[in-house]
Amino acid sequence: VWAPRKSEGAERADLWLPLKAGTDAAMLFGWLKVILDEGLYDKAFAEKWTVGFDKFKARVDEFPLSRVAQITGVDEELIAQSARMYAAHVSCIPWSPITDQQRNSTSAIRLICALRALCGNVDVPGGEPLQGFNPDIPELSTYEMHDVLSDEQKAKQLGSDKHPVFTYRAMGRLEEVTEKVWGYRYANLVKGSYMAVPSAVFRAMAHGDPYPVKAFIFQGNNPLLSYANMKLIYQGMMNQDLIVAHEQFMTPSAQLADYVLPSDAWTERNSLFDGFAWMAVTKASQKAMDPPGECRSSFDFWRDLAHGMGMGNHFPWRTNEEMLDERVSKLAPSFEQFAEEYDIHIPPVGYRKYEKTGFATPSGKVELYSELLEEFGFDPLPYWREDPPADPQFNLSLFTGVREDEYFQTGHRHIPELRARKPEPQAYLNPKTAKAEGLAEGDWIEVTTKEGGCKMLVTLHDTMPEGLVRVPHGWWKPELARGASHGLSGAWDFADAQICPDDEDYLDAEQGIPHLKGVPCKITRLAAMEAAE
Repeated sequence: VWAPRKSEGAERADLWLPLKAGTDAAMLFGWLKVILDEGLYDKAFAEKWTVGFDKFKARVDEFPLSRVAQITGVDEELIAQSARMYAAHVSCIPWSPITDQQRNSTSAIRLICALRALCGNVDVPGGEPLQGFNPDIPELSTYEMHDVLSDEQKAKQLGSDKHPVFTYRAMGRLEEVTEKVWGYRYANLVKGSYMAVPSAVFRAMAHGDPYPVKAFIFQGNNPLLSYANMKLIYQGMMNQDLIVAHEQFMTPSAQLADYVLPSDAWTERNSLFDGFAWMAVTKASQKAMDPPGECRSSFDFWRDLAHGMGMGNHFPWRTNEEMLDERVSKLAPSFEQFAEEYDIHIPPVGYRKYEKTGFATPSGKVELYSELLEEFGFDPLPYWREDPPADPQFNLSLFTGVREDEYFQTGHRHIPELRARKPEPQAYLNPKTAKAEGLAEGDWIEVTTKEGGCKMLVTLHDTMPEGLVRVPHGWWKPELARGASHGLSGAWDFADAQICPDDEDYLDAEQGIPHLKGVPCKITRLAAMEAAE
């Protein structure tokens, strides 16, 4: 396990690599340096199924373990020992949101993919399977109608000019190979493809650049607290002609809406779960009860809106169940019968499928060197992007985005039993850091970055490294006064979104992902009265 603090997983691990927050890409370079130098990789696979190996190795050679140790703060021998352990066995590197939340995210993800490929762990038993989609159940991309949008309309997708990787601009270049390998021209993998870049959307909402956005609809999401730069999001929302929230609760975001339409809960609707198009395994989720009152599902919301706008021909199903019946029709006469027959549906498992289809890349191989990224003006090889120059005003490092056990995302603060366990937002500090800052357990502090500040209670943890401040995600207090003029139920006091920057220094270049791990910060002690205001 590598993690800045000694987490529960690190406690159980054979090796713990206490790396500096936000340096995952550098650590991956260190592993690859050991594996390539010591010949611990699958040479036959590298020769037959990769593109750009020699150039990739030259880039890895720029990261001797002395440099990696200096960047990450982890001992050279520990880096080498862990790399050899990974290479010695058929292994998995489980997905983690950590590498989706850094200014070097794209490079870190590419380096993980390179490790999988070069060590022979792609689509093999015990390794990283490439499941694809369930061949008997149409993937939701079938219904998304990407093909009806003109190229001119797709080109308007906000953020695609600077951060194109998961927008139509880049994904469009993979349509043919995606169809060849996965069976769908538009494969919306993990529901994260073909999407606008959030920071660009909020800037267009706020400033009208490159064009004005004047209506905003959100469902089961608390956008004000869920993205970086809360001040910008608020400015953008206040600049809208229409805001519609489809929600169960009066969240800070819903408090800014013109219309709040009551939504059902996941226990009140039937659905098919497929890991967000991550895997071919499909499971039926049967509702436990009907939604109360006027609560309606997302299906009803979009179907009724389409029919009201004269687009009903694209929504021929009268109910959500009718659509589900259609999706499972190859396996059962109805959704209910599918749910009764299959606890879980798994198509036949196969391995090394790329030997028949190739990989879903322009070359059909694992692209260690990407000509497509090069064409878009990016480095074709993974790289390490150094931090901006240090500012002595911000002497500590921020680690945010943490989900607490009692809550999920920005939800559940209204549940008395959970609030009793965690009534206030808590910032974790090492006791030595707290002592150096003149703080004690239970003190109120303001954690400040150049973007803004939020209020937290100090909680001391020996597992925290010195100099790191761990801040939980998504805090507000439903019991506090609602509305823009009343603090949005404490969001302006406690939400971590207001301390997360989204300027170009703190966005991943290729995807536009904000950096949440290792942002410079400072902490200031507050009087209890001041903290409660």
